[in-house]
Amino acid sequence: MATLSPAAATALYGFMLLSAAAGMVPARAQSAYREAPPRLSEADASEQKEGKGLAAPSSFVPQAPGVNAANIPGEPRGGAGEATPAVGQIGSHPAHDDWPAYGRDTGATRFSPLEQITPRNVGQLARAFIYHTGSKPAPGQVNKWAAETTPIKVGDGLYMCTAMNDIVKLDPETGKEVWRHNAGVKYASIPYAAACKGVVYYTASTVPTGQLCHNRILEGTLDMRLIEVDADTGKLCEGFGDHGQVSLMKGMGEVAPGFVSMTAPPPIVNGAIVVNHQVLNGQRRWAPSGVIRGYDAETGWFLWAWDVNRPGDHGEPAEGQHYSRGTPNSWAPMTGDDGLGLVYVPMGNAAVNYYSAMRSPEENRVSSAIVALDVKTGSPRWVFQTVHKDVWDYDVGSQPIMIDFPGRDGPVPALVVPTKRGQTFVLDRLDGKPILPVEERPVPVETDVEGDPRSPTQPWSVGMPRLGLPDLKESDMWGMSPIDQLFCRLQFRRAKYEGEFTAPSVDRPWIEFPGYNGGSDWGSMAYDARRGVLIANWNVTPVYQILTRRKADGLMPADDPSFRAGGGTEGKGALADTPYGIMASPFWNRYTRLLCSKPPYGMITAIDMHTRKVLWQHPLGSARANGPWRIPTYLPLTIGTPNNGGPVVTAGGVVFVGATTDNMLHAFDAKSGKELWNDVLPGGGQATPMTYEYKGRQYVAIMAGGHHFMRTPVSDALVVYALPGNK
Repeated sequence: MATLSPAAATALYGFMLLSAAAGMVPARAQSAYREAPPRLSEADASEQKEGKGLAAPSSFVPQAPGVNAANIPGEPRGGAGEATPAVGQIGSHPAHDDWPAYGRDTGATRFSPLEQITPRNVGQLARAFIYHTGSKPAPGQVNKWAAETTPIKVGDGLYMCTAMNDIVKLDPETGKEVWRHNAGVKYASIPYAAACKGVVYYTASTVPTGQLCHNRILEGTLDMRLIEVDADTGKLCEGFGDHGQVSLMKGMGEVAPGFVSMTAPPPIVNGAIVVNHQVLNGQRRWAPSGVIRGYDAETGWFLWAWDVNRPGDHGEPAEGQHYSRGTPNSWAPMTGDDGLGLVYVPMGNAAVNYYSAMRSPEENRVSSAIVALDVKTGSPRWVFQTVHKDVWDYDVGSQPIMIDFPGRDGPVPALVVPTKRGQTFVLDRLDGKPILPVEERPVPVETDVEGDPRSPTQPWSVGMPRLGLPDLKESDMWGMSPIDQLFCRLQFRRAKYEGEFTAPSVDRPWIEFPGYNGGSDWGSMAYDARRGVLIANWNVTPVYQILTRRKADGLMPADDPSFRAGGGTEGKGALADTPYGIMASPFWNRYTRLLCSKPPYGMITAIDMHTRKVLWQHPLGSARANGPWRIPTYLPLTIGTPNNGGPVVTAGGVVFVGATTDNMLHAFDAKSGKELWNDVLPGGGQATPMTYEYKGRQYVAIMAGGHHFMRTPVSDALVVYALPGNK
């Protein structure tokens, strides 16, 4: 059989993409290309008409709560002994020109009040500087880099962590390195990915202003340490833990290098550092614990632990003992609520995420849930579960967002919870009860996995538009040629697929859609409280799965001596200590490496929170760096690519988002959704951007580090943009 040349293959692929753009896509995808898709289903609309849930009056804009001054540093109010607000802070809000936290404010809204960059002038953005972190794979190392970093900016410092946890302070105007703290993380400690999402800025209440470590930078590391350094010099804070560091391995028992890690910035809530960590998926039923812990932000002293299977014991394990093994872990960024004294923990699954028969009732209760912990004691106040008995890896990967939502008696402190399913839940922060309607709906339960029955229902957020597309059909299968399409149709017919919650199967593969990288993942959403608009980019990528011990016997768990550092565990795992194993991959044509379902695979949506209706929605990401056999087509067609990383929105009316596999930073008009500007990055932009102002000039920054899972080019470049001059 003749082999297509790269040029011919690219031309064929281009024809398919042009056909899709011209309307030769199924009905399920065509609606995604409209500016104003249907707002709500008839069932959803009737529920709102009947008064289920609390409708917002048209004049009310749900607000984002302010940042508590105790967590954002700056000049003192009266010397040692008091937490201090940031320089330029007004009341409990961050300084106008700063981006002082991972999500900009402690509510994680990713909204900036800056207005210098607008839809009218965003097209003039140019690179102000590029900073190279120096963190990339060395020759001979497996590429497991995925920096995912969002810098923070406070006063005269732009602070960030590298993929391997070095902490850096940069000049916000020039990108010149002011200081660098070498964290000393070794390659063997890389878990699934070398990633550090961000650092935390904190002002000590026990150290007077002007002294070392009055203002501090905190991070959690891949090798499970907390590190605090002085914000001005980068020197370790000697009074914190053991000369500036706290080991998080105490009480963890036997742990192989790279099995557990911290990749998200830990929130500081009322003086308590709340620590979660990643445990590698699918490796071993009795993997290390997913325990959540609290430490004193001033001293590093242990405060409490929440161990799922030791619910009444909040202390550290005695000598020779350890926290409960195999319990659900939380790896995503958490959100802290100083006013209520709570931290909202987005939970994952127990250690073997595709098999639930061996989980305890306590584990099943908190898997794929939001758990609100009391930061004084570590005790759960409430639990809201987004998936029951999850065996699809639908863990909650997004940082929850705090807003004030209208209620009958005034604003209700609310929590917006994005999920991989594309369901967005809106909860009361006081008790976790849904503010907008949630309905339990029947789902498929038939499975041949012995002794592991499925939940008969799953929760649907009927009060919010779903970020997703209709269930797959055989006619949705496509390819570069009729032969490719036939191959994908045969795969679809051979697989088990009964909709979103298709139960696992042993005797044949099954399809999961939208997949474990679907919906909203760790990039979360952005919320413009002034307009009451929620911005979300999301995925609809199917996954092809096989659950069988025989085919998984060649897989080694992460604590096996033959397991390579950073050996890549997403979607496959030995599930050691269980009767099964898991093999999962994108549902694609294994010859062309194109997904079998038609585009779009990634979308961006704006939702009006007054009405909970879609304002605009369209595919996100172009075909320029995508194509068959991973050959870029360089076609400037917006097809909607898979994406990882979140959006930001500004008072100037611009939405910035990278995330896509076209290796670009995109700017959209917040009102219309029209793409106004883009720039090709030196690597994949799988990170959430941020924006800040310095000396009267607004900047936009994104880490273009690439991502091994997304197969985008690895780079060590932080790229920063500004308008020419000061306009």
